[in-house]
Amino acid sequence: MLNKLWGFMILIGISFGIITGEVEALSNAAIDSAGEAVSLAITMLGIMAMWTGLVEITRRSGLLNILTQKLAPLLKFLFPRIPKDHIVNEYIAANIIANVLGLGWAATPMGLKAMKEFAVLERERTGDSKIRKASDEMCTFLVINISSLQLIPVNVIAYRSQYGSVNPAAVVLPGLIATVVSTVVAIIFCRIMCKKGENK
Repeated sequence: MLNKLWGFMILIGISFGIITGEVEALSNAAIDSAGEAVSLAITMLGIMAMWTGLVEITRRSGLLNILTQKLAPLLKFLFPRIPKDHIVNEYIAANIIANVLGLGWAATPMGLKAMKEFAVLERERTGDSKIRKASDEMCTFLVINISSLQLIPVNVIAYRSQYGSVNPAAVVLPGLIATVVSTVVAIIFCRIMCKKGENK
């Protein structure tokens, strides 16, 4: 669906450029945008590689395990059915920490690993090899990721810096307020829906 939407928007842009006689401007814009995209991708790749590497270092040094233990009460509240010492807790903690630091791209690998472990847990619970619907844990994890509490939006700051912002870090306070509100609402929503599911 999203691919169709983008394709439709591109076709509208090209058609409008042809109709208005701005084909040359359209071609120049396409070339310039392609160059900017490559430059931005290289910048973001460096940032992602650095932070993903740091997450891996914290995991191997045992620091991630300590942080997971510190987050244990929160994880128990959000995911009450997950065993205390299950590996998925470590993946969830790493994902949350990366998101809090505004590293959405770095959070993705740990998020995918967490989803994989959620699937394993759900198969063990149901005894079914095929999962036909998302579990409460999967839904809660996804909603929390979408709400994405951020203390330091590193990716956004990098984007703003890349495009010449005078004060790239000016988004920190508004972003913090917005993401705190969205995360609190997301957690309340998840707990209500989980309780309704348990009462059925």
